[in-house]
Amino acid sequence: MYTKQDLAAQLQSMGILHTDAVMVHSSMKAVGEVEGGAETVIDVFLEYLRDGLFMTPAHTWAQMGEAHSYFDPKTEPACVGIIPNLFLKRPGVVRSLHPTHSIAASGAAAAEYVRGEENCATPCAPGGCWDRLRHIKAKILLVGVTHARNTFIHSIEEVLQVPERFTDNPVSFHVKLPDGSWKEALVYRHFNPHTAHISESFDKLQEAYYEAGAASKVFFGDAESILCDAQKLFDVTSRILSNELNCLIDRETIPEEWWR
Repeated sequence: MYTKQDLAAQLQSMGILHTDAVMVHSSMKAVGEVEGGAETVIDVFLEYLRDGLFMTPAHTWAQMGEAHSYFDPKTEPACVGIIPNLFLKRPGVVRSLHPTHSIAASGAAAAEYVRGEENCATPCAPGGCWDRLRHIKAKILLVGVTHARNTFIHSIEEVLQVPERFTDNPVSFHVKLPDGSWKEALVYRHFNPHTAHISESFDKLQEAYYEAGAASKVFFGDAESILCDAQKLFDVTSRILSNELNCLIDRETIPEEWWR
Protein backbone atom coordinates (compact mmCIF):
# COMPACT_ATOMS: atom_id res chain seq x y z
CA MET A 1 0.00 0.00 0.00
CA TYR A 2 1.39 3.40 -1.01
CA THR A 3 1.67 6.23 1.49
CA LYS A 4 1.57 9.97 0.84
CA GLN A 5 5.34 10.03 1.24
CA ASP A 6 5.79 7.25 -1.34
CA LEU A 7 3.76 9.11 -3.95
CA ALA A 8 5.49 12.44 -3.26
CA ALA A 9 8.84 10.72 -3.71
CA GLN A 10 7.70 9.45 -7.11
CA LEU A 11 6.75 12.99 -8.19
CA GLN A 12 10.16 14.20 -7.12
CA SER A 13 11.87 11.39 -9.03
CA MET A 14 10.02 12.50 -12.17
CA GLY A 15 11.71 15.90 -11.90
CA ILE A 16 8.48 17.77 -11.15
CA LEU A 17 9.14 20.97 -9.19
CA HIS A 18 7.00 22.44 -6.41
CA THR A 19 6.50 25.52 -8.60
CA ASP A 20 5.35 23.63 -11.70
CA ALA A 21 1.95 23.82 -13.36
CA VAL A 22 0.74 20.23 -13.82
CA MET A 23 -2.38 18.93 -15.54
CA VAL A 24 -3.21 15.41 -14.34
CA HIS A 25 -5.39 12.92 -16.23
CA SER A 26 -5.84 9.84 -14.08
CA SER A 27 -7.12 6.35 -13.48
CA MET A 28 -7.33 5.78 -9.74
CA LYS A 29 -7.76 2.05 -10.32
CA ALA A 30 -4.39 1.93 -12.10
CA VAL A 31 -2.62 3.65 -9.18
CA GLY A 32 -3.35 0.71 -6.90
CA GLU A 33 -3.79 0.63 -3.12
CA VAL A 34 -3.13 3.98 -1.45
CA GLU A 35 -3.41 4.69 2.25
CA GLY A 36 -6.40 7.02 2.39
CA GLY A 37 -7.43 6.32 -1.22
CA ALA A 38 -8.10 8.99 -3.82
CA GLU A 39 -8.27 11.76 -1.19
CA THR A 40 -4.64 11.05 -0.33
CA VAL A 41 -3.68 11.25 -3.99
CA ILE A 42 -5.23 14.72 -4.16
CA ASP A 43 -3.44 15.71 -0.94
CA VAL A 44 -0.14 14.65 -2.47
CA PHE A 45 -0.57 16.85 -5.53
CA LEU A 46 -1.89 19.84 -3.55
CA GLU A 47 0.96 19.68 -1.05
CA TYR A 48 3.68 18.94 -3.59
CA LEU A 49 2.56 21.71 -5.97
CA ARG A 50 2.01 24.15 -3.11
CA ASP A 51 3.85 26.92 -4.97
CA GLY A 52 2.59 25.93 -8.42
CA LEU A 53 -0.67 25.07 -10.14
CA PHE A 54 -2.44 21.71 -9.88
CA MET A 55 -5.11 21.01 -12.50
CA THR A 56 -7.37 18.18 -13.59
CA PRO A 57 -9.94 17.95 -16.38
CA ALA A 58 -13.51 18.47 -15.16
CA HIS A 59 -15.21 17.50 -18.41
CA THR A 60 -18.95 17.17 -18.77
CA TRP A 61 -19.18 16.32 -22.48
CA ALA A 62 -20.67 12.89 -21.70
CA GLN A 63 -23.86 14.36 -20.24
CA MET A 64 -24.07 17.93 -21.52
CA GLY A 65 -25.90 18.45 -24.81
CA GLU A 66 -29.17 19.62 -26.29
CA ALA A 67 -31.18 17.59 -23.78
CA HIS A 68 -29.14 18.79 -20.79
CA SER A 69 -27.85 22.22 -21.66
CA TYR A 70 -27.69 24.14 -18.37
CA PHE A 71 -24.19 23.99 -16.85
CA ASP A 72 -23.80 24.90 -13.19
CA PRO A 73 -20.08 24.55 -12.36
CA LYS A 74 -20.87 24.19 -8.65
CA THR A 75 -23.06 21.12 -9.03
CA GLU A 76 -22.41 19.43 -12.37
CA PRO A 77 -20.27 16.30 -11.88
CA ALA A 78 -17.29 15.59 -14.08
CA CYS A 79 -17.41 12.56 -16.38
CA VAL A 80 -13.70 11.74 -16.07
CA GLY A 81 -13.30 9.77 -12.87
CA ILE A 82 -13.12 9.93 -9.12
CA ILE A 83 -10.08 12.18 -8.65
CA PRO A 84 -11.51 15.19 -10.55
CA ASN A 85 -14.86 14.85 -8.78
CA LEU A 86 -13.28 14.77 -5.33
CA PHE A 87 -10.91 17.57 -6.28
CA LEU A 88 -13.85 19.78 -7.28
CA LYS A 89 -15.14 19.58 -3.70
CA ARG A 90 -11.92 20.86 -2.13
CA PRO A 91 -11.85 24.37 -0.62
CA GLY A 92 -10.23 26.93 -2.88
CA VAL A 93 -10.54 24.88 -6.07
CA VAL A 94 -11.84 26.87 -9.02
CA ARG A 95 -13.53 25.51 -12.13
CA SER A 96 -13.54 27.05 -15.58
CA LEU A 97 -16.92 27.88 -17.09
CA HIS A 98 -16.71 25.85 -20.27
CA PRO A 99 -19.92 23.79 -20.51
CA THR A 100 -18.28 20.63 -21.91
CA HIS A 101 -14.49 20.86 -21.39
CA SER A 102 -13.93 22.63 -18.10
CA ILE A 103 -10.88 22.24 -15.88
CA ALA A 104 -10.47 22.33 -12.09
CA ALA A 105 -7.47 24.16 -10.68
CA SER A 106 -5.82 25.03 -7.38
CA GLY A 107 -3.02 27.51 -6.78
CA ALA A 108 -2.33 31.21 -6.47
CA ALA A 109 -2.84 31.74 -10.21
CA ALA A 110 -5.83 29.39 -10.59
CA ALA A 111 -8.66 31.92 -10.71
CA GLU A 112 -6.94 34.03 -13.35
CA TYR A 113 -5.96 30.98 -15.37
CA VAL A 114 -9.52 29.68 -15.78
CA ARG A 115 -11.07 33.06 -16.56
CA GLY A 116 -13.13 33.54 -19.74
CA GLU A 117 -13.95 29.97 -20.76
CA GLU A 118 -17.66 30.76 -20.99
CA ASN A 119 -16.79 32.72 -24.15
CA CYS A 120 -15.21 29.79 -26.01
CA ALA A 121 -17.07 28.51 -29.08
CA THR A 122 -15.22 25.19 -29.40
CA PRO A 123 -14.14 22.48 -26.92
CA CYS A 124 -10.46 23.48 -26.64
CA ALA A 125 -10.31 26.92 -28.22
CA PRO A 126 -7.06 28.65 -29.21
CA GLY A 127 -6.13 30.97 -26.37
CA GLY A 128 -8.29 29.03 -23.90
CA CYS A 129 -7.30 27.00 -20.84
CA TRP A 130 -6.20 23.93 -22.77
CA ASP A 131 -4.14 25.84 -25.33
CA ARG A 132 -2.50 27.98 -22.63
CA LEU A 133 -0.91 24.93 -21.02
CA ARG A 134 1.98 25.34 -23.45
CA HIS A 135 2.32 29.07 -22.78
CA ILE A 136 2.76 28.54 -19.04
CA LYS A 137 5.27 25.71 -19.65
CA ALA A 138 2.94 23.20 -18.02
CA LYS A 139 3.60 19.53 -17.58
CA ILE A 140 0.90 16.97 -18.35
CA LEU A 141 0.90 13.78 -16.28
CA LEU A 142 -1.10 10.87 -17.67
CA VAL A 143 -1.57 8.53 -14.69
CA GLY A 144 -2.52 5.07 -15.87
CA VAL A 145 -3.99 6.44 -19.11
CA THR A 146 -2.60 7.14 -22.58
CA HIS A 147 -2.69 10.05 -25.01
CA ALA A 148 -6.20 8.95 -25.94
CA ARG A 149 -7.16 10.86 -22.76
CA ASN A 150 -4.79 13.78 -23.37
CA THR A 151 -7.20 16.67 -23.98
CA PHE A 152 -4.32 19.03 -24.79
CA ILE A 153 -3.91 17.34 -28.17
CA HIS A 154 -7.42 18.49 -29.09
CA SER A 155 -6.24 22.04 -28.47
CA ILE A 156 -3.25 21.52 -30.75
CA GLU A 157 -5.56 20.37 -33.52
CA GLU A 158 -7.71 23.45 -33.01
CA VAL A 159 -4.73 25.80 -33.27
CA LEU A 160 -3.59 24.04 -36.46
CA GLN A 161 -7.17 24.04 -37.83
CA VAL A 162 -7.34 20.32 -38.53
CA PRO A 163 -10.51 19.68 -40.56
CA GLU A 164 -13.47 17.47 -39.66
CA ARG A 165 -13.31 17.97 -35.91
CA PHE A 166 -16.63 19.70 -35.09
CA THR A 167 -20.35 19.40 -35.56
CA ASP A 168 -21.81 21.51 -38.36
CA ASN A 169 -23.80 23.58 -35.89
CA PRO A 170 -23.17 24.64 -32.29
CA VAL A 171 -25.29 23.63 -29.30
CA SER A 172 -26.93 26.37 -27.25
CA PHE A 173 -25.71 25.92 -23.68
CA HIS A 174 -26.45 28.09 -20.67
CA VAL A 175 -23.65 28.65 -18.18
CA LYS A 176 -24.27 29.78 -14.60
CA LEU A 177 -22.00 32.71 -13.78
CA PRO A 178 -20.57 33.52 -10.32
CA ASP A 179 -23.24 36.20 -9.77
CA GLY A 180 -26.01 33.63 -10.28
CA SER A 181 -27.05 34.83 -13.74
CA TRP A 182 -27.08 32.58 -16.80
CA LYS A 183 -25.14 33.24 -20.01
CA GLU A 184 -25.89 31.58 -23.34
CA ALA A 185 -22.85 29.87 -24.87
CA LEU A 186 -22.96 28.55 -28.43
CA VAL A 187 -20.41 25.72 -28.53
CA TYR A 188 -19.55 23.25 -31.27
CA ARG A 189 -19.15 19.60 -30.23
CA HIS A 190 -16.39 17.22 -31.24
CA PHE A 191 -17.37 15.21 -34.31
CA ASN A 192 -15.66 13.33 -37.10
CA PRO A 193 -17.53 11.50 -39.90
CA HIS A 194 -15.04 8.61 -39.91
CA THR A 195 -14.71 7.75 -36.22
CA ALA A 196 -16.84 8.08 -33.11
CA HIS A 197 -13.81 8.75 -30.92
CA ILE A 198 -11.34 11.25 -32.38
CA SER A 199 -9.00 11.04 -29.39
CA GLU A 200 -8.40 7.31 -29.85
CA SER A 201 -6.16 8.26 -32.77
CA PHE A 202 -3.86 10.31 -30.52
CA ASP A 203 -2.00 7.18 -29.40
CA LYS A 204 -0.43 7.08 -32.86
CA LEU A 205 1.77 9.94 -31.63
CA GLN A 206 3.14 8.08 -28.61
CA GLU A 207 6.40 6.84 -30.17
CA ALA A 208 7.09 10.22 -31.74
CA TYR A 209 6.67 11.95 -28.38
CA TYR A 210 9.07 9.55 -26.65
CA GLU A 211 11.68 9.75 -29.42
CA ALA A 212 11.56 13.56 -29.53
CA GLY A 213 11.86 13.93 -25.75
CA ALA A 214 8.39 15.45 -25.41
CA ALA A 215 7.26 12.64 -23.09
CA SER A 216 8.82 10.07 -20.80
CA LYS A 217 7.67 6.89 -19.10
CA VAL A 218 7.19 7.17 -15.33
CA PHE A 219 5.30 5.45 -12.52
CA PHE A 220 2.81 6.88 -10.07
CA GLY A 221 1.88 4.23 -7.57
CA ASP A 222 1.47 1.09 -9.66
CA ALA A 223 0.30 3.07 -12.68
CA GLU A 224 2.36 3.09 -15.83
CA SER A 225 2.26 6.80 -16.57
CA ILE A 226 3.49 9.39 -19.05
CA LEU A 227 5.00 12.76 -18.13
CA CYS A 228 4.74 15.30 -20.95
CA ASP A 229 6.04 18.77 -21.70
CA ALA A 230 3.10 20.69 -23.21
CA GLN A 231 5.19 22.95 -25.44
CA LYS A 232 7.22 20.03 -26.79
CA LEU A 233 4.03 18.07 -27.49
CA PHE A 234 2.81 21.04 -29.49
CA ASP A 235 6.08 21.29 -31.43
CA VAL A 236 6.23 17.58 -32.31
CA THR A 237 2.55 17.39 -33.26
CA SER A 238 2.86 20.51 -35.42
CA ARG A 239 5.84 19.02 -37.23
CA ILE A 240 3.98 15.79 -37.95
CA LEU A 241 0.75 17.45 -39.03
CA SER A 242 2.64 19.82 -41.32
CA ASN A 243 3.18 16.79 -43.57
CA GLU A 244 -0.50 15.84 -43.69
CA LEU A 245 -2.97 17.81 -41.63
CA ASN A 246 -5.48 15.02 -41.05
CA CYS A 247 -3.00 12.14 -40.84
CA LEU A 248 -4.12 11.00 -37.38
CA ILE A 249 -7.45 9.95 -38.84
CA ASP A 250 -6.41 9.13 -42.41
CA ARG A 251 -3.33 6.97 -41.67
CA GLU A 252 -2.90 3.77 -39.70
CA THR A 253 0.64 4.76 -38.67
CA ILE A 254 2.74 7.92 -38.78
CA PRO A 255 5.94 7.76 -40.89
CA GLU A 256 9.00 8.00 -38.66
CA GLU A 257 10.70 10.57 -40.88
CA TRP A 258 7.90 13.02 -40.12
CA TRP A 259 9.13 13.62 -36.58
CA ARG A 260 12.85 12.93 -36.84
